[in-house]
Parts: sequence; C-alpha cells; structure tokens
Amino acid sequence: MSKESLGGSAAGATRLSVFKTYKLYVGGKFPRSESGRVYEVTDSKGKWLANAPLSSRKDARDAVVAARKAFGGWSGATAYNRGQILYRVAEMLEGRREQFVREVADAEGLSKSKAAAVVDATVDRWVWYAGWTDKITQVVGGANPVAGPFFNLSTPEPTGVVTVIAPQESSFLGLVSVVAPVIAAGNTAVVIASEKAPLPALSLGEVLATSDVPGGVVNVLSGNTRELSLPLAAHQDVNGIDLAGADADLAKDLEIAAADNLKRVLRPQAVDTDADFTTPPGTHRLTTFLETKTVWHPTGSLGASGGSY
Repeated sequence: MSKESLGGSAAGATRLSVFKTYKLYVGGKFPRSESGRVYEVTDSKGKWLANAPLSSRKDARDAVVAARKAFGGWSGATAYNRGQILYRVAEMLEGRREQFVREVADAEGLSKSKAAAVVDATVDRWVWYAGWTDKITQVVGGANPVAGPFFNLSTPEPTGVVTVIAPQESSFLGLVSVVAPVIAAGNTAVVIASEKAPLPALSLGEVLATSDVPGGVVNVLSGNTRELSLPLAAHQDVNGIDLAGADADLAKDLEIAAADNLKRVLRPQAVDTDADFTTPPGTHRLTTFLETKTVWHPTGSLGASGGSY
C-alpha cells in the first residue's frame, strides 16, 4: 500500500499546514463566541498567528453563570483535594511544555531559550500555589483570645466568583500568577485573556479541561478587554475583580462599576504597567479574595465542679 493511499505525503511533496482553531473555555466546554466574531492575533513582528474568538457580553454572562454553578463544589472540596487537582494541572503543563514555549515566544517576542525559562517559571509558580491550598488557613486563621468561657475561631473562606483581567504583556507567567491564587483559595474565576496575546491563555483552557479541575472553575474569554471587563465589573453575581491587566483609565471605570455591589477589588500599585511577575509572589493574592469568618462557641462545663475547658 502506497504512502499516498494512507493519507501521507509523497517524498518532496508540499504538505498543507494544519492550523489550530482556538476557542473559548466556558463551563468545561469549548464554545465559539456567540457573536461569531474573531480577531487576528499576530506575533511581535506583525506575523499572523491565528484567529481568536472575539467574546461578547453574552459570553461574559455565560461565564459568570458557569463559575457560580461550579463554586459550591469547588469551595466545598477539601483544601488537600484542591491541592492535588492543581498539582495535576502542573503535571500536564509540563507535558505540553514545547507547545507553550512556542506560543510564549511568539506572543512576547522572546527567543526559544528565554521562552522556555518563562514556561518553566510558570509551571513552578502553579506548583507553588497548589502547595498553599491546605496551608493558607493555618497562616491567616486561628483561635482568638477572648475574655469569657468561649472558643473564638477565625477561618478564611473564599469570596466567590472573581473576574481576573490577565496581564497584557506577560501572557503566561503573569496569567498563571493571577489565576492560580484565586482558584487555590477556593474561588472560581472568569478570566479575560491578554487582548493582544491570548493564545497561551486559551491553550491553558485545554489543559484545564483534560485535568481534574471541574468545569466552570476557570472560564477563559478572549477579546476586547474594555468591552468584556465593564459588564463583569458591574455584574451583581461577581464578588471580586483583579485589575492586573487594566490600564489606569480602565481601572478607574471598573472600580466605579464594582462599587455597586461592594466587590472586592485588587488594583496593582502601578496599574499602567504590568507587575514584575518574576519576583517571589508571596501570599498577597491568596488572601485578597478570602473572607474571614469568626465563630463564637461556649466552652461548656465539665462535671459538678463546674470546671471548663
């Protein structure tokens, strides 16, 4: 049987390239934008790379519905289980390392060696946050001393559905640096990918879909950052918003919109430029979207002597 009959190419023949179709990641599925729109994504030199979905406000609302539906199960899972699931994502990122090296190199205009270093740092960052899932409660929670026969315990709980505006320049390391802490803390996320470099984010959705992360925990949208972020900032069922990828003017508008239902807002100090995501992250982003619940409980009495514990 000839090679051609098996669908192969004859020696020396020109082979047609198989271009990748990028889609949104919403509710564990890969829809196209309901608007049917796409936009061109180019590399740092202006070379066409792919057409990415141009999400609409309807796509954003659908993502919030999916995130809210997933919140109960994700926040209710044990912290140890969440850590296991997130570590599995790191394993799969490692397995697709070459793909992400290529996409990061194209997106950020880096050499292959520098892009590889970025991808390695990104996988390490994901593992770092995965390790915090069952430790953050011990760090920020605790028993409080009170004057009376009571236990007084403070424990952190996830805020809810969080909109994440991914950094515009750091398409992969910055993306993971803002998404991983949100879901590690038990929240669910609606992520607006970098407008000019969305491909690593859309590929991350493929990794999440084939890992153990439940559908809806992370939802990835691509498109115009302002068009998507304004309705999400005003959405009554969104509990928090990270403005990492918003410029100063957009951040101001989003803060005003977010005030309507008292969203928790994380605004970088230098909002007009991307943060240096190569520095050690600390626990700031983990604790930003946590709420502290304090419970009082009587200690009770032991025996006829009236002793207490």
